[in-house]
Amino acid sequence: MFAIAASTVTSWGLYVLLPVFIAFLFFIIWDLSKQSGAGRAGTFWMFLALGAGFIGFIIKILAEIAFDKWFIG
Repeated sequence: MFAIAASTVTSWGLYVLLPVFIAFLFFIIWDLSKQSGAGRAGTFWMFLALGAGFIGFIIKILAEIAFDKWFIG
């Protein structure tokens, strides 16, 4: 009855739901830094250390788009 293609689910999950989840995790990092009294430098290092994986994921998506557009497409 409600047939959704696997590519549609993957696309929504990867490009819509995952960034929402990442934004929520950044909120958790911010809340953790406020509760621990980390200060400016501590907050910076928490975001740098804990957010590095998210930044890498975003760079990966941008690299995939660039390779598809310039080298393959």
